[in-house]
This record gives sequence, C-alpha cells and structure tokens, in this order.
Amino acid sequence: MKSKLGHNFFNRHTVEVAIDLLGKKIYFNNQFGIITETEAYRGFDDAASHAYRGPTKRSQIMFGQAGYSYIYLIYGMHNCLNFVTEPEGFAGAVLIRGIKVPKVIYSETNGPGKLTKHFAITRNVSGINIIQNNSFYLTEAIKVQSYNTTPRIGISVAKEKLWRFCLSENELNQLD
Repeated sequence: MKSKLGHNFFNRHTVEVAIDLLGKKIYFNNQFGIITETEAYRGFDDAASHAYRGPTKRSQIMFGQAGYSYIYLIYGMHNCLNFVTEPEGFAGAVLIRGIKVPKVIYSETNGPGKLTKHFAITRNVSGINIIQNNSFYLTEAIKVQSYNTTPRIGISVAKEKLWRFCLSENELNQLD
C-alpha cells in the first residue's frame, strides 16, 4: 500500500490542495477511485464558501484541523464530499466533484452527488480524520501532466474565482 497523504499535504492553501488532489487515489470502505475534478472553497475571502461569514454549526469543521472529511447535503438529497484544508482557524475545504472508478462508466461518478452515492458516503462520515483512518483515506496514484481551470459550478457569487480543476481530456482517457 502506498503511504497515505499526510497532514502537511492538506495543511496548505486550499487552491494548491485542490490542484494537487487531481490524480490522487481515494479509498472508502474497500472501494477506490482516482480524483478527476475538484473545487476550492476558502474562508473569509470567498463569498461562495460555507465559512465566508465565520463559523456556524454547518461550517465549524472547516475552521478545524486540516485532513478531515466534511460532508454536507445539497438540494435536500445529494451528499457532497470535501476535505478540510488550511491551518487551524482559517477555513478551507476542497469539494471532490469527480472520481474515475475502474470498470464503472465515468458518467456514474462524474458529479459530487453521483460519487457519494456510488461509494455510499453519507454525512455519518463527516469529521473523519482521513490521515489516520484505515477505511477512508487518500494516496498518491498518477502524476498529472495537464488539467483545466474553470469557474466553479452552481454558485451565484465569487464567480470570478477560477477554482474548479479538472483532469484534461487526455489525462482522463489514460485512466481507462
């Protein structure tokens, strides 16, 4: 088994972590996949972040220690998987938007709600220390050569921040 990504990996600027998560392997309860798409959400300087106005019951975890899972519900039906970033006290999290799973059609895991449904990730695993956990963690996988940068999806504010990162079509094709 490759080494798990450690605290120093997550304890950095959220945008850097979002880019560096591309191509990493995520493990959850004996399932795994390669991260293909991410979005960065960063504290007080990002109006689209849950933490923009400070800690709330929902966003408190984003102000905690880097390397924890943060799962929340959108539209009353889809769980979204995030990983907490930044030094403690400065909120940040990376939303995982897509994962390529072996022998699974990519369209079944290429959205935040689809991938949590595929892996059966629920809010019950929010707050897991993914650095120390043996059932939910990340490792190195592939060296990413190219990715695309775009605006984030489904937000109405801070649209100028190009904080969505996706493996290039060439990179995606090499995962098959």
